Amino acid sequence: MYAIIETGGKQYKVIAGGNINVEKLPAETGAAVTLDKVLAIVTDDKNITGTPYIKGSEVKAEVVGSGKGKKVIIHKQRPRKVYRKTNGHRQQYTTLKIKDIVVGG
Repeated sequence: MYAIIETGGKQYKVIAGGNINVEKLPAETGAAVTLDKVLAIVTDDKNITGTPYIKGSEVKAEVVGSGKGKKVIIHKQRPRKVYRKTNGHRQQYTTLKIKDIVVGG
């Protein structure tokens, strides 16, 4: 059984007991998080899809920690001009451990 959820403008496939890295959430380590934007749930015998979300269904997770992703270097340069600009970025993320997938409606 797995579910497709939406958080932080992205979609993730989650399985009970698995870990995922999502966009940074305002939650402390060890806190319980409920993700209610469930797009689809697939079980052994049936598939449930929402329009756009499944009412009454949610994914329960626990915050394991947070961190920063790999550094991305952005470099801009104009040919034959004296214009060079370099910038770096590290995206922050939160690691969630999926506890349970609750099937609703």
